[in-house]
Amino acid sequence: MKKILVIQNKRIGDVLISSVIANNIKKIFPESEITYFVYDYTTGVLENNPNIDRIIAVKEKELKKFGKLYKTLLKIRAEKYDIIFDSYAKFQSRLICLFSGAEIRTGFKRSYKKLKLPFYTHPIDFLDHKSKFCGKAIEDRFNMITNLFPLKEPEYRPKIFLTDGEKSYHKTASLKKPIVMFGIMGSTKAKSMPLDYVAQLVDFVLENYNVSLLFNYAPYQLEEAKHVYSLCTHKERIFMDIYESSIRGFCVLMNSCDLLIANEGGSIHIAKALDKPTFTIYSPFIDKGDWSSFEDEITHQSVHLLEEKPELFEEFTRDSRKEIEANPESLYRHLTPEIILKKLKPFLDKHLKPAKVD
Repeated sequence: MKKILVIQNKRIGDVLISSVIANNIKKIFPESEITYFVYDYTTGVLENNPNIDRIIAVKEKELKKFGKLYKTLLKIRAEKYDIIFDSYAKFQSRLICLFSGAEIRTGFKRSYKKLKLPFYTHPIDFLDHKSKFCGKAIEDRFNMITNLFPLKEPEYRPKIFLTDGEKSYHKTASLKKPIVMFGIMGSTKAKSMPLDYVAQLVDFVLENYNVSLLFNYAPYQLEEAKHVYSLCTHKERIFMDIYESSIRGFCVLMNSCDLLIANEGGSIHIAKALDKPTFTIYSPFIDKGDWSSFEDEITHQSVHLLEEKPELFEEFTRDSRKEIEANPESLYRHLTPEIILKKLKPFLDKHLKPAKVD
């Protein structure tokens, strides 16, 4: 039996996307034992996945301490893994690979790294551009598999596996359908559109469609959520009391909703994994080609300032991401509600009933 470790630290969307490694490597090694090494706040997107046998959940701040990292290296080495997929490919995970003793270790090359050590037996390059419908982030992870093993029937779409009990979620049972989930904040401030723009979009949805509307935000973003609520006109159909603070809770809640509008991030990937229609609003610093998975003319659509006003990006290069990320507000202000609605309204018209006019 093969013992396989997948390392994917960082955020929720990354972890969910990396679950495609387990979903596909199980087809190659059906008797294998697959373990995921992730930060503790992300495990909700992996729970109940039949292709994942074990989850090692670690605290992000703890792992940055040398003592904790050293103990982790020893524990991973003692597990005697046969294959390691490092889809995180940063210093911590590269050290884990190096000291693991695994016969096969694959991870992404990072040309800027000066430390020339044999972290991987099979290093691979990031793709320059996406070539598949699934988007570059997923395609990169597939390359980790196909660089090592032939895969006849690839399964590109990540999935959230809910229990029967979770599918019978009751908190939204009394709400008028359809239910729109609106992600009012991104996972970071740099990913989040201006809050007054959010309120304008929320009001547009409630003025034009017969829906109930929920807010999604991280627990620490509660004050921002209250501020957006205060700016909205149609508060009677915004249900602030229906909220889940955990990632698994959000998965369950999202499954009871009909569609999601949000900044690019974990919530978008969760909704897609639940087969819910999504409309993504990209921050100016995000490379859409990396994360625009499964977009079409109906189910998953998006808007990015680069596509609407490319002239604003002429002074920037592909390497200017951090420069834009440090101050996205000036560019984000150019992505006005009017521009967003040119794409959002046709999307909503395909999925929602228009409001009745008295």
